[in-house]
Amino acid sequence: MKYIPYGRQSIDERDIKEVVSVLRSDFVTQGPKVKEFEDTLASFCGAKYVVALSSGTAALHLACLAAGIENGDEVITSPLTFAASANCVLYCQGVPKFTDIDPLTLNIDPDLLENAITKKTKAIIPVDFAGLPCDYQRISEIASKKNLTVIQDAAHSLGAEYKIGKQWFKVGNGQHSDMTIFSFHPVKLITTGEGGAVATNNKKLYERLLALRAHGIYKDKKTAAKGLWYYEMRDLGFNYRLTDVQSALGISQLKKAELFVKERRELAQTYSQYLSAVENIVLPPEPSGKKSAWHIYPVRIKKSVNPLGKRKAVFDSLRKEGIGVQVHYIPVYFHPFYQKMGYKMGLCPRAEDYYKRAFSLPLYPGLAPSEVKSIVRKLIAILKYA
Repeated sequence: MKYIPYGRQSIDERDIKEVVSVLRSDFVTQGPKVKEFEDTLASFCGAKYVVALSSGTAALHLACLAAGIENGDEVITSPLTFAASANCVLYCQGVPKFTDIDPLTLNIDPDLLENAITKKTKAIIPVDFAGLPCDYQRISEIASKKNLTVIQDAAHSLGAEYKIGKQWFKVGNGQHSDMTIFSFHPVKLITTGEGGAVATNNKKLYERLLALRAHGIYKDKKTAAKGLWYYEMRDLGFNYRLTDVQSALGISQLKKAELFVKERRELAQTYSQYLSAVENIVLPPEPSGKKSAWHIYPVRIKKSVNPLGKRKAVFDSLRKEGIGVQVHYIPVYFHPFYQKMGYKMGLCPRAEDYYKRAFSLPLYPGLAPSEVKSIVRKLIAILKYA
């Protein structure tokens, strides 16, 4: 029985050829391919600057540091995300403040944001869940009024678009957030193996991110006056650099990014067509004015079906059939580490309700239409008897 994972990379001979070419060159790290990847990604998103990093988590961490998050600063984020979206605040000695989701979009609810802001709030980290952009017009208006930094967690949404007025914007363009972070883990739209990036239109943030990526070391006009060999460590930075080998793969993958998004959207539409008549599940949203990148295809068992225990039965049965469904996500504050910090169950009822009923179906470039049809057929059969 063939196992179908919920997500996987799509690598072809062209990608391999580009990586091999770098392995045969003079630079395997800290060479020209990193800057080329950064420039290519900036062009793709419409941003002025991009800093490539070793992971999406590193991108979140440095974005928080660049934003000046310090001891006791509150940062508002969604509980429906991977732990890194909140852990990055803790790395800076800040305090994650979880705000509930909109039950339709599954993204952070802008209507709840203003009441969540206190005198200690310094930033907002909206998460584009499943690839659907948040309401960045509302969020940026609130942040501007309260003088808060917006760090867009776009780990799921590279290639997604959103509309404000009559204009469409690509995620990462930098007009409605101070920084946007991306992840290039193998299940994401493009991969560099492990990797991430921060996009920004702010030159000061860009320069600080560059230094923090490389141990907090600066080489500029000031250091050049003392000799070409001279450099200064002015901040406590990290070794969060991406290699030329990884960047070569990223450049090759970006050439196919639009095709990857197109295929993901087609697969999502196919799922929706097949499942639209199934009464006891809720399909993922794509509201007007948003074009999801469809990182995952999450469905929910309806409340009327009594989902307690049913989700697990359906999940386990699908896994036995070789279908690698997954759950995205356990609310961050459910984890024992956060419980020990004092976060309590019941903090975000909508996110908790979603978690009890949700599971994600396989979705990635290369998934055959026949496989989608088989997944749907097995899901419908299992739903009847689970």
